[in-house]
Amino acid sequence: MNERMLRTIERFVPRKLYRTLQPIYHFLLAWAGAIRYRFPAKHLTVILITGTKGKTSTAEIMNGILEAHGAVTALLGTLRFKVADKNERNMRKMTIPGRFFIQKKLREAVDAGCTHAVIEMTSEGAKQFRHHGIDADVLIFTNLAPEHIESHGSYEAYRDAKLSIARSLSRSSKPKRYVVANADDKEGHLFLAVPGVTPLPYARKDGEPIEADDKHIRLSFRGMPMTSALAGLFNAYNILGAATAAEALGIPLETIAKGVAATTRIAGRAEKVDAGQSFPVVVDYAHTPDSLEALYGAFTPYHKICVLGNTGGGRDKWKRPVMGSIAETHCDTIILTNEDPYDEDPRAILDEIAGGMHTKTPEIILDRREAIARAIQVAKATEHAAVLITGKGTDPYIMGPNGTRTPWDDATVARELLKTN
Repeated sequence: MNERMLRTIERFVPRKLYRTLQPIYHFLLAWAGAIRYRFPAKHLTVILITGTKGKTSTAEIMNGILEAHGAVTALLGTLRFKVADKNERNMRKMTIPGRFFIQKKLREAVDAGCTHAVIEMTSEGAKQFRHHGIDADVLIFTNLAPEHIESHGSYEAYRDAKLSIARSLSRSSKPKRYVVANADDKEGHLFLAVPGVTPLPYARKDGEPIEADDKHIRLSFRGMPMTSALAGLFNAYNILGAATAAEALGIPLETIAKGVAATTRIAGRAEKVDAGQSFPVVVDYAHTPDSLEALYGAFTPYHKICVLGNTGGGRDKWKRPVMGSIAETHCDTIILTNEDPYDEDPRAILDEIAGGMHTKTPEIILDRREAIARAIQVAKATEHAAVLITGKGTDPYIMGPNGTRTPWDDATVARELLKTN
C-alpha cells in the first residue's frame, strides 16, 4: 500500500471511526514497513534514545563516539537524517516521520554499509508504534518532564508511551540488550526495571568531579578525563548517557573521550552564534520549564537578555505562566515574542506567559526578528551581557493559523542581525 492510497483512506473514513481504528492502523503500518524493507535493523547495531529533553544532543554525542570508533553510522533525529556520508536536514517539523520512514532509512543504511544506527524516539512516535519492528540493542533514557499532555491525556499516559519503547527492547532479537537510564531522574527506576534487558544506570556521580559552565564541560568517566566544548550541566548528563551506552557496546574509554571532544557544536542546542560580537548569543530549543531553567543556569554570571516565545499554540497551556516565572527569576531583560501560535492569538499566549511574572515587566514584540534585534541592541549597550534565544532551536518554520508556515531559523536571523546592526 503506497502513500497516496493511505492518504485516500484517511480522507474518506469518518473521523470518529478513524480515531477508533487509528491504533490498529498504525500498528499494522509499522509492521508492514518492517516487512516491506526486510527488517533492516537486524543487520545494524541500533541505539534508540528517548526522554523529554536531551534526545538530540545525546544522539549527536553518541554518533560522534561511534564515528571516532570507526563505525559507519546512520542518524535519524530532530536535526538531521544521516546515512553514511549523506546528510539531510530534518525539515519535517517532527522528529521521526511515519509512512515507513524509519524502515526505509534503515534499509538505506544497510545498503550503504552502515554498521550502527542512532534513532531518536518520541512519545508521539511510540503512540503510533513506530518503534515496532526495530530490533534494537540499546535504549538510552535521558529524563522525563510533563509534555504533550493534551495529546496523551495525562502525564502517566505520556510516561507509559516512553516506557513502551523500553519494553519493546525485551522483544528484540539481539542477543545483548541494554537499557541505559538516568538514575537521577525520578522515572529512571521504571526504565531500569524493564524485564528481559540489562539495566545500566548513569548518574551525576559517575562523572564527578564535573566542571560545567557556558564555555565547556570537564568530567571524569570511569577515571577517564573527558572534555567537551558544549555548555551546561545538562550536557554533562547527555555525555554520561552516551558514554555509558558506548561502554556497553565495547568501545574503549579513550575512544569515547575522543568522540565526546569531537562533538563541538549541536545546532539549536545551546548553540553559540558567533559573528565577531563581544557578547555571547545563544540559540536553544528549551521548550519545557526544566530545560529553560537549565539553560539560564549555565549563564549565571551574565546579564541575561532573554527572548522567549509563546510555547506553541494549542498545547501544554499549563506551562505558559511557569515559563514566565522562570524567566523573571533568571533574566535581567525579558522580551516575549511570537513562536508557533498555530490557530491561537499569539498576543493572548504571550499575555499568559507574562501572567507568571510579578516583579518584572517584559517587552512584548510579536515580530520575532524585531525581538531578536532588540535583544542584540540591549546587549551592545550592556556590560557583560548574554542574549539567550529559546523555544525554536532549529525548527525550520513559524507555524501560524490554518497550517501556514513561515520559513525561519533563529541562528541565521541572529547572525544576520549581528552583522548588519
